[in-house]
Amino acid sequence: MEAAILRSAAVTRFRLTLLAGCLAMGGLAPLARAQEAVPPAVANPLPTTTAPAAADPTTPAAPVPAQAGAAPSSVAPSAPRKTLVETPGDANDVDAVSLPAKPAAILAGRAKWEDAVPSLKAAFQRIEADLAKAGITPVGRPIAVFAKTDDDGFQFDAMIPIAAMPDPKPAETDGVHFGTTPSGKALRFPHRGSYDEIDGTYETLTAYLDAKDVVVQDRFIEEYVTDLNDKADEKLDVNIYALPK
Repeated sequence: MEAAILRSAAVTRFRLTLLAGCLAMGGLAPLARAQEAVPPAVANPLPTTTAPAAADPTTPAAPVPAQAGAAPSSVAPSAPRKTLVETPGDANDVDAVSLPAKPAAILAGRAKWEDAVPSLKAAFQRIEADLAKAGITPVGRPIAVFAKTDDDGFQFDAMIPIAAMPDPKPAETDGVHFGTTPSGKALRFPHRGSYDEIDGTYETLTAYLDAKDVVVQDRFIEEYVTDLNDKADEKLDVNIYALPK
C-alpha cells in the first residue's frame, strides 16, 4: 500500500474514494449517473433526541389543573434514539463491532463536498416528514452511507432506523423507501468535533487501515450520535464505520 500517497491525499475532501479505492487496490467503479439533488428541506427541523435532564427529587412537581371532562393523558415521552451499537466506544481508540441489520427509511441523494451538511440534513428532514405522515416512529440515530465519490461530490443513502418494517410497505413517496441498514463486522472510528474537522478522523482511519493492512468495502457509514445541524458545531459526535471485506 502506498502509505505516503494515502496520508498526503487523505486531507482532501475525496476521502471515501481514497480509502475504499486505494486500500482495495482496485479503485471505485465509474461514477453512476448522478441522482437528482435532494429538494429543499421541509420546515420541520430534525427532532431533538437528547434525553431530558432528570428533575430534582427534592422539588415537588407543580400540579397541573385538569380540564373538565378530560381523560388522564396516557402519552409517554418519546425514548431517546439508539445508535446501531449501543455499547459506547473509546473516544480515543478504534473498536471492532458487529452491526445489526435494522429496518430503516431510506432516501438516496447526491451532494457537493462543500454542501455535505445541509444536503444530509435536508435528506433526514425529508425522511422524518414522511415517517410522521405515515405514523411511523423513528427509533435510531440518522445514518449516511457513502458509496460513490468523485472530485466534485458524492452519492449517499440517508437512513433513519425504525422499530419494524411496515407490513405492507407503504408506496415510495418522494424517493423515500424502506430497507435495512448495513450489517456485519465493522471497525468503529469516533469523531468528536466539527464536521469541518472530520477529515482529520478519516486521516487517522486511513493510517490505521494501512498499518493493519485491512481491505475494506467500497462504502463508509457515518452515524450522527448528536444532531447534524451545523458543520462548525464543535459538539458534534459521529461514529464512522468501515466494513472489512
